[in-house]
Amino acid sequence: MTRMLELDDGTALCVDVAGDPADPAVLLIGGATSSMDWWEPEFCGRIAGAGRFVVRYDARDTGESTQWPVGEPGYTGDDLALDAVRVLDGLGIPAAHLVGVSMGGGIAQDLAVRFPGRVLSLTLIATSTAFVRADETALPPPEPRILALFDQPEPDLDWSDEDAVVDEMVRTHEAYAGSSGFEEDRVREISRRVVRRTPDVRASVTNHWKVAGEGDPSPHTMADVEAPTLVLHGTDDPLFPLPHGEALAREVRGARLVTLQGMGHEAPPRVTWDVVVPAILEHTEAQSGP
Repeated sequence: MTRMLELDDGTALCVDVAGDPADPAVLLIGGATSSMDWWEPEFCGRIAGAGRFVVRYDARDTGESTQWPVGEPGYTGDDLALDAVRVLDGLGIPAAHLVGVSMGGGIAQDLAVRFPGRVLSLTLIATSTAFVRADETALPPPEPRILALFDQPEPDLDWSDEDAVVDEMVRTHEAYAGSSGFEEDRVREISRRVVRRTPDVRASVTNHWKVAGEGDPSPHTMADVEAPTLVLHGTDDPLFPLPHGEALAREVRGARLVTLQGMGHEAPPRVTWDVVVPAILEHTEAQSGP
């Protein structure tokens, strides 16, 4: 079921839920520039079917949520983080299990130290440590193909041409895929859904980068993350190579690391679901009480 949440600042966030509201809530937080579409309905359904109330949402400037002109986001990076709490407030959920991928994993860590009473547990997917680590050993940089992608200028696209925009999204996602295989048909289908749901895709892929990482450095350290934590990390992640996930598991007391063979930097592809879904269910069951 999908609904629009109206925030005090006039922003509207598109939210979709699955399952029984009486069950423990699982809030899915996407990566930068990502709409809720990358959390596939079947994935959500598997979790909801096991007794969880699953919530996903379009971040600002993505999907059906409020958008701003290209290059002129009317919000901050902190708003992107706080919107997760605003979604919980709008649905009347006092606390939830947070499942975040990439930037969403950083947001989940941030919320766990700022609002510990709202966070039942963390599941951190394809992400890295959000705060200063006890172990200051340098973590590996992105692979050359990702650095090359960062250095490319904005593609020369007709952003009103659906097929051209979908092709570009598929090309970009392929660069982040791992050796488990690039599911082109699946990625193309999701990309087309994203384009059809999003009034201005160019704003989606531009504005988050204008605000990501802005502001003063956080005063927190990884030792401040106390929520029970599950780390899910692909062995072939080209943006945050596996040592990033291993560092997360070391730095958060009691964290458990599950490596996903061949997964790249992506929301869990279907080939991983038989591992990922049971791991999330086990983790959230343990932290939800009797």
